[in-house]
Amino acid sequence: MDIRALRYFVAVVEQQSFSRAAEHLHVTQPTVSKMIQQLEQSLELTLLERAGKRFTLTDAGQVVLQRGRAP
Repeated sequence: MDIRALRYFVAVVEQQSFSRAAEHLHVTQPTVSKMIQQLEQSLELTLLERAGKRFTLTDAGQVVLQRGRAP
């Protein structure tokens, strides 16, 4: 698991937006999207259920989020 991808994932969830997460992280929105996709592929899990511009966390996404927020 790439720590940067995990950090991007946490930012997306906390900001509730890929675009706002990208601004917060000082990267482009496509970069954030690609990192989340790579994280999902590396874990072989769906972390976010996407519906247009909105998303919800899957059960797996909630577990990964807790891991990402752990000190």
